[in-house]
Amino acid sequence: MTEDVRTDFHQLMDEVRADLVQMGGLVAEGISAATAALLAGDIGSADQIITADDELDLLSIEVEEKCVHLLALQQPVAVDLRTILTDLRMISEIERSGDLVTNIAKAVVRLHGAVLEPRIRGLLDRMRQQAVRLTVMAMSSYADRDAGLASVLNDVDDVLDDLHGQYLDAVFASRNTGQIDTPQAVQLAVVGRFYERIGDHAVNIAQRVQFLVTGQLPEHLGASRARARRAQETM
Repeated sequence: MTEDVRTDFHQLMDEVRADLVQMGGLVAEGISAATAALLAGDIGSADQIITADDELDLLSIEVEEKCVHLLALQQPVAVDLRTILTDLRMISEIERSGDLVTNIAKAVVRLHGAVLEPRIRGLLDRMRQQAVRLTVMAMSSYADRDAGLASVLNDVDDVLDDLHGQYLDAVFASRNTGQIDTPQAVQLAVVGRFYERIGDHAVNIAQRVQFLVTGQLPEHLGASRARARRAQETM
């Protein structure tokens, strides 16, 4: 590449990074907003959150187009290629988290009129905190190319998984005592799964950051074991 082309290439890569960080920020903000709407039974706010997902969808398409442009016209190699491949995978992870935020907001209508006991409300807020924390940590590890930060997300996600288990217990205990009915309990259980899945997407982003920095993914270890077993079988 000429010097000017190379400069344009890296400027566009910087734009992609900034766009992805912006997308992650929208998801983190959406988690808190959707939870607040759910706890307040605020249908108006929920509708605004659902509409706002269009902006995230638009950003995801624009970032993907930039990545395709970088691949098609600049023919990147080595670290640059790994960065673009990582960015493409991250678009999907962030956009899916945004869809989960929208799903939480949609549940506000379905749960309208349900009286949630304090334990359920408290656990919803604690799951919100952890889902936001995971999303912010994942995006910070990406922005800073921090494989060390990325490596701890599994442990943080374990906290969210534990809260999710406690939450399900509380939901069905509330159903058993007649404080909520069966459809409401099922809907609340589904909502809990949305938070848990947001955490999973954050962990996936962190794994992609580790790949970006080190060139290694957890799957590589499994692949190495599979190759070793194949080699033994052919001996």
